[in-house]
Amino acid sequence: MIARQYEGASASGADLTSFYIEDYGVSIAVVVPREGLPRIVHWGAPLADGRESLAMFDAQYPQSVGGELDTAIWPSVLPTQAEPWFWRSHCSMSRDGVELYCRFVVGECRLDDSNGLLEVFASDLDQSVSLVWALQMVESGLLRQRVSVGNTGGHALDINGIQVAFPIPYDADEVLSLSGRHLKERMPQRHSMPMGRFEKTSEAGRPDFDASLLLVAGERGFGFEHGRLHAISLAWSGNGAIAAEKNGYTCPILCGGELLHSGEISLEQGQNYATPWLYGTYGNGLNEASSRLHAHIRATHPNLRNKPRPVTLNTWEAVLFNHSPKLMRDLADKAAQVGVERFVVDDGWFAGRRNDRAGLGDWHVDRAVYPQELHEVADYVHDLDMEFGLWFEPEMVNPDSDLFRKHPGWVLRPSSARMPMSGRSQQVLDLTNPQAYDYIHTEIDTLIGELGIDYIKWDHNRPLSEAISPYSGRPAVHEQTLAVWKLMDDLKAAHPGLEIESCASGGGRVDMGILEHVDRVWVSDCVDPLERADIQRGTSLLVPPEMMGQHVGAAKSFTTGRHTTDSMRMAMTLFGHMGVECNLTKVPEKSLSRLEHWIKMHRSLRQEFSKAKVVHGDTADPAVRIDGLVKLDRSHAWYRFIQLETSLNYPAALIRLPGLDPDATYDVKPMEIVGDMDDETGERGARFPNWWIDGSAPLSGVALGQTGIRPPQIYPGRAMVFEAIRCHSPRRRDNKIHKK
Repeated sequence: MIARQYEGASASGADLTSFYIEDYGVSIAVVVPREGLPRIVHWGAPLADGRESLAMFDAQYPQSVGGELDTAIWPSVLPTQAEPWFWRSHCSMSRDGVELYCRFVVGECRLDDSNGLLEVFASDLDQSVSLVWALQMVESGLLRQRVSVGNTGGHALDINGIQVAFPIPYDADEVLSLSGRHLKERMPQRHSMPMGRFEKTSEAGRPDFDASLLLVAGERGFGFEHGRLHAISLAWSGNGAIAAEKNGYTCPILCGGELLHSGEISLEQGQNYATPWLYGTYGNGLNEASSRLHAHIRATHPNLRNKPRPVTLNTWEAVLFNHSPKLMRDLADKAAQVGVERFVVDDGWFAGRRNDRAGLGDWHVDRAVYPQELHEVADYVHDLDMEFGLWFEPEMVNPDSDLFRKHPGWVLRPSSARMPMSGRSQQVLDLTNPQAYDYIHTEIDTLIGELGIDYIKWDHNRPLSEAISPYSGRPAVHEQTLAVWKLMDDLKAAHPGLEIESCASGGGRVDMGILEHVDRVWVSDCVDPLERADIQRGTSLLVPPEMMGQHVGAAKSFTTGRHTTDSMRMAMTLFGHMGVECNLTKVPEKSLSRLEHWIKMHRSLRQEFSKAKVVHGDTADPAVRIDGLVKLDRSHAWYRFIQLETSLNYPAALIRLPGLDPDATYDVKPMEIVGDMDDETGERGARFPNWWIDGSAPLSGVALGQTGIRPPQIYPGRAMVFEAIRCHSPRRRDNKIHKK
């Protein structure tokens, strides 16, 4: 890593300090004037010389124009009216109910060249506010920034909202965000960069289904494989916002931060509030930008490298609330037969839980269903050499529960006289109350020890609404979010090796913040493979595949009623954290045999998958998808071709294979297991291209990446998997012009 500090002066004579950080093909240049907050003057490819950063300040400094104040508009990392900035406030604070307008003066800057961390210390002495702005370059050229605000005065300082900002190029004129709903999360949407503000918010106490894991701005027409772009992601599991802003006076910005309710953060003298980290990634195409996020997440989870992700069976769609020890044992036998390594008992195991209207909060085993308190199931699973997992929803409580009847004051509520609207017959437990926190921690901790629980499926099925804590009398989303993170960390610290999955009615809590505390996310409650094709693709913009729960469901989807083939369901789980979500005791033996083969193939490759770069192909045909994983040395790649619906192209059009070394030659061939060919085409072999039948197509990476290869002509709702294996060492291209 290159991390340098330079001193200089602007053309007007003002003292300047600049900082230049470079690594992994990315650089950022920051200039700090003595009065005013830092300006990011470059974020992108490495500069020729870091000293350029000083000259870039004058090169970019805007002149004052008619109709505005004498000081030109040029947003800092935290735009304030003192700069000036007259659009959405990025720094809103008040004291005694009066808005403060801060003008920060920098006192000290620190650059740690060992870890790429830059800290700038500033203050507004008149308003008695201190500020520390931090910027850091982490794995693979990923950036992150945040602000810590302190109260140095005698009266309470209320923090109403702080959003840090990344400036982006003027030609970033197209915005990509993600939208969705329950069972159809993270669908892409594009539009022109508006003159104004485009914002994605969540006030559900979690990111929720409509969350945009990334907000991307780039050159018009950018795709997975091309186009300069910048993107941000907020590391926060509570209420938050990310936005793109543009006006006629200055460059566009990408910004984000926590959304706060009035009175939620009130600082006494000496106290501080730190914003969540706002991550920024840069690349030529979405594949490159996402790879930087994946590298950082993988680096924060060494167990992803050290321990293969266990193939998981989850019992929800198999049994719902119809639990019995015998059925669990029978399921466990079938799971072990096909190669499952982790068996998870879902909702319905605890007291009074015969439906979703009662029992939440009473975390002890229902003896009427399990006379031996789940020991017989946990021991049976462990004896089959599988890990044992259990479902909890620690943050919620049913009014029809012993916990609620005993402690009705342990629930978030707008007033003592009124409860919030019910959701799924449940309310939110106030984990900011130390007594409620200790109760939940003790209940779960005890069961982990007694049953030898290896894994928790941690659900969160109700948005937080009217979330006032009876304990503090204040809005509680911020503290509740921190309490959830702490509860996860405390349980893991007490039980080394324990893994946790984040589930929130499926994909309602997926964000950079929760990914620091969990080992897996449940991508969606919908496991229909056709729906999953885009749900998983959208999720992979942030989450590496080995952390994405991808399960083989029943032939008839539990959530859509659609029938799909074995190979389609199995192909859609191959590249991720593979699992099973159906009643294996009712699956035909032929299908069980296929599943066993797919699981065996996945287990043989998953360690390679967990280190590979995720790639998606750009196609003009909306009916097809091409996804893949490419080894970092580009010696081997695995691809999945999906025919979602019928195409205008007949036979199928050529598809390009992204991510390969353009100077190497590859053999492209089907993978070992591709399902029953008759099921996919209706006509044995006739619709498969020559290379598929012969089992090889030696082509260069440049030919595969720019011209492409003919995929099989298959029925809609089908998928095929194949691989590209480097068969020759990289060669130099002959660029000479040969004349006769």
